[in-house]
Amino acid sequence: MASKVLPPPPKSTANPAPARPSNSVRRTSSIDVSWPDGETGGRLFVGRVRDYLTPVAGAPGRVLDQAEFRARLTDDKTITAMEVTPSFVGAERLLGMRGGNHLRLFIKETLPELIESGAPIYLALDDISGTALVSAFAWSHWHGDFLERMRERMGEEELAKLMSDRVNVCWGLQEGNSGVSGDGPKRDVAETNAGDVRNPADPEGWHELYDPQGPGFRRARRIDVTRDPSGLIRVDAAFQDSVAIKTGGRGAIHEYNLRVTADAETLEILTLEPEARILPFSECPGAIHNAKRLIGTRITDVRQSVLAELRGPQGCTHLNDALRALAEVPKLAGYLQTEAA
Repeated sequence: MASKVLPPPPKSTANPAPARPSNSVRRTSSIDVSWPDGETGGRLFVGRVRDYLTPVAGAPGRVLDQAEFRARLTDDKTITAMEVTPSFVGAERLLGMRGGNHLRLFIKETLPELIESGAPIYLALDDISGTALVSAFAWSHWHGDFLERMRERMGEEELAKLMSDRVNVCWGLQEGNSGVSGDGPKRDVAETNAGDVRNPADPEGWHELYDPQGPGFRRARRIDVTRDPSGLIRVDAAFQDSVAIKTGGRGAIHEYNLRVTADAETLEILTLEPEARILPFSECPGAIHNAKRLIGTRITDVRQSVLAELRGPQGCTHLNDALRALAEVPKLAGYLQTEAA
């Protein structure tokens, strides 16, 4: 049977970030994963998040809030150390937990005050799950025999189970798609230039990134929020997973942009425009259509709505992560309302 002829997946970064808009709040968030003790020595996660106010044109901006965590995770994603700055009561409860959706549920159930207050650190902690799952791809640019090394470390049976468990986990990996059938063109992981999220023309546009030597993975987010006189909240957001390349620069695995408008009073999502910039498989961009189901949802309910409407092959796990972060928007819009008052 002949292989399907598939269009290439999107492979063009939108980086660097645009200059900060006048009268806006920007949240930037990053998690950098590295292996200080070598490939089998566990992972260091450094998460940073910052809220930055840019007032009317010409006036100086300022940091509104910022936080950082440093965590050590074993190969099976168990958290063995956690240091948070500024500290908060309950952070120690994360020790012994494993990265994954159960970690997100644990944080929701045991540390609800982080979500209710819109604490910036919550977004970074919530991203431990996604980065724990994907970050091993950082080694793909350090070893040409990445898959063979995984097979040797995990064993044939466990690796086969890992690959089979991917089927139908998301839109792009539905049964029969090129990402699981091998019908698509053979590509290296993260072969697309990720660019640099930082804009040299806007040095205050990003917090200071942690940039270790050697293999490394980064999840980076940007959320720009503005309000206009017509009663709309406008959101321009970006999401990217990338890895360090041995010869220099970064290679991107996933990248989405989002443009959203919401009613400032009801917080109802009025328009939602996802844009696929970099994705691994040809079928992946098809998940964008289903994301429109969130139009009409209150932005405060978006985390639950994503879980209900875009579960499994109905959505893209990475687009879902970008969409879930829209729940941070009311906190950011509130800064602007306070400034106006």
